[in-house]
Amino acid sequence: MDIASGINVQPDIVLRLDARGVICEATLSSAISGQDMGAWVGRPWRDTVADVGADKVQRILDDARNSGVSAFRQVNQRFPSGLELPVEYTAVKLGGKAGLIAIGKSLQAVAELQSRLVAAQQAMERDYWKFREIETRYRMLFRVSSEPVVLLSASTMRVTEANPAALRALGLAQQPDRVAGLPLLDGLAPAERGAMRAMLDRVRESGKAVGVIVHLGADRKAWTVRASLMRHEPEAVFLLQFVQTGDSQAAAELTQGLQIHDLIDRLPDAFVVIDRGGRIRRANRAFLSLSQMGAEGAVLGQPLARWLSRPGADMAVLMSNLMRNQAVRLFTTTLRGELGGETEIEISAVGDTDEDPSAIGLLMRDVGRRLPVRAEPGGLRAALANIDEQVGKVSLKRLVQETVGVVERHYVDAALELADGNRTMAAELLGLSRQSLYAKLARYGIDGGDSGGSDG
Repeated sequence: MDIASGINVQPDIVLRLDARGVICEATLSSAISGQDMGAWVGRPWRDTVADVGADKVQRILDDARNSGVSAFRQVNQRFPSGLELPVEYTAVKLGGKAGLIAIGKSLQAVAELQSRLVAAQQAMERDYWKFREIETRYRMLFRVSSEPVVLLSASTMRVTEANPAALRALGLAQQPDRVAGLPLLDGLAPAERGAMRAMLDRVRESGKAVGVIVHLGADRKAWTVRASLMRHEPEAVFLLQFVQTGDSQAAAELTQGLQIHDLIDRLPDAFVVIDRGGRIRRANRAFLSLSQMGAEGAVLGQPLARWLSRPGADMAVLMSNLMRNQAVRLFTTTLRGELGGETEIEISAVGDTDEDPSAIGLLMRDVGRRLPVRAEPGGLRAALANIDEQVGKVSLKRLVQETVGVVERHYVDAALELADGNRTMAAELLGLSRQSLYAKLARYGIDGGDSGGSDG
């Protein structure tokens, strides 16, 4: 009978030994294969292990002879092929002169896990020291910074840490132990406190916000405060950076925002603000001049479509493009004044938000004299007349293509003439890139460089 057949749990190695510890039979499990175990038969067991394990084998044999069963001991077992594995053995004494049985379990998986554990511990230790190095650099920069920096708890709005520059700004340079837990916002004026809370709320929601002006310390110096949110355990904190504002009046203006109404009113191009219904809510002097109206009050509340050349179509197309693309550029139409004047304009428009804007700003530029139409006898009119003669002779698609080509060539010539042959300026006048202009010059066989300075 096989000596391993009576064992409930299949071991990796089973050795049948005589009383002296010489191997009489050796059996391996399927986990260890490719070994010629006949080479062990007749050899002392202690000769098949590493040098350090010979004493352990002898103790296993002595324990089994004296008490019947030995304690478990680990040795490095050498196989005939040269493979060496860690194996945990115990030995059992058989009755009479039958000798002993040594049962071993391979610890290779345990050894691999131990090796991985050691590697992981070493990696964690390296990461720890890297973290300590980064933290040391942060501490150094935090302390030597000439600008005040404060860490503020996002939940309690109390100071958790402040650098020396911040202690001086807060008037606590002589009492640094008082800064931890300080309610920073309570020391601000009510208006500044509200602005500070609003800024921190915006930072919490969107990650950034425009800085605000606050006054700190006993001398109430003005500081511009900017904040950023750092999310980490156990709680998020605001990083506050303070930059001293030299001019108190300028600081107040920054707090209130720039007064741009006068600048808009002085723009040479017409500027109008309308609501979603297309009614005017704001108009500058340039628009009043184009619309031939005497005062802003006369146009407020009026539909902008009233002054466009095709009121329904132009306004509908403009609003449709704006809602679809969130912005409109170079929308060409005609603005009609109350006294009969007409002006060719280009409109650029954008809403106050990308989705469902409540207010829309439109910039209108007079382009009536940008590209004058040349009236020489052999110009655009004559070319279009030749195309008219082909009606009924060629398809509509062909007629449209030829008409587009004639008109396009005409305005390319006009732009080059207006720019005195400067191709860069001509491309800008036409709203094209230089590469697109070059392609059209090649398509229509236009030299475009007779007047010099062709590339600006």
